[in-house]
Amino acid sequence: MKIHLGIDVGSVSTNVIAMDDNYNILHTTYIRTYGNPLKSVQDGLKIIGERLSKDNNNNNNKIIGVGVTGSARYLIAAMVGADVVKNEITAHAIAATHFYPDACTIIEIGGQDSKIILLDKGIVTDFAMNNVCAAGTGSFLDQQSTRLGIPIENFGERALESTNEVRIAGRCTVFAESDMVHKQQLGYTINDIINGLCEALVRNYFSTVAKGKNIREPIIFQGGVAANVGIIRAFKNYLKKDIQIPEHYNVMGAIGAAILVKDNIGKTSAKTKFKGFEIKDFTFKTTSFTCKDCANNCEVVEFWQNGKRIAMFGDKCGKYNNMLNLE
Repeated sequence: MKIHLGIDVGSVSTNVIAMDDNYNILHTTYIRTYGNPLKSVQDGLKIIGERLSKDNNNNNNKIIGVGVTGSARYLIAAMVGADVVKNEITAHAIAATHFYPDACTIIEIGGQDSKIILLDKGIVTDFAMNNVCAAGTGSFLDQQSTRLGIPIENFGERALESTNEVRIAGRCTVFAESDMVHKQQLGYTINDIINGLCEALVRNYFSTVAKGKNIREPIIFQGGVAANVGIIRAFKNYLKKDIQIPEHYNVMGAIGAAILVKDNIGKTSAKTKFKGFEIKDFTFKTTSFTCKDCANNCEVVEFWQNGKRIAMFGDKCGKYNNMLNLE
């Protein structure tokens, strides 16, 4: 069986998926990055490799290509031997339009970033991302759930049990926490406060990321936060429109990367550069230095595999950059 791998490495989660030649999603992983994208990818590849080895005793499985996206895409491309590297906007758009060809709006909220992507007949016409503030992201909910002592997995269900509207400030995590404590002291119930937090995140999203955007249906909601039924309800209430949740909502970036590499390999018949699942046992590390050869003072990253330097990147002039121009 021909297998295409997709890898999406973000600041909070690392996702690895395996897709066959007919675009069927065979296996997926969604694991925490914990500040170590190299290890998280190794862990993800180990899981996917073990699952694939159990399929038909691995008799006919062959990795045809690997696509990589996410904030750590260049680092991971050098690590695994990627065939295609693309930004998150492209990867999410490709995945969404594969499952929903008529999609017009993509709402994507992850652990530390949020995006809106507008499409017309499958073509990206506009997009926006959040700034450095995490108030409209999954980490905002994680912080508040920890503060309230409620598992994040139960957050959405508790929001649905709310019976009264409570308005929580959502433009800043600091103000939100202060406002939440104030509401608790006034005697508002936890369920009402949780629902207020969900509504605050949605208001923040539309006042920052989606400000001024023309939201048209079909609307696709993807990213890890799409698991939160309280957030889904808040979006529907705000928009007064229906929202579609993909089956694989939390790994859509990785799916988009796999689709991109499948289409690319199919057109070129190129041989994959994938280094194999043995990567899980390799030793990787990064070092860095500041180049003083000009006024740019570029911070150059050196990437090492089993004690051998295999890539350098980060400079503006290309003096040290020995990575392929994959994007």
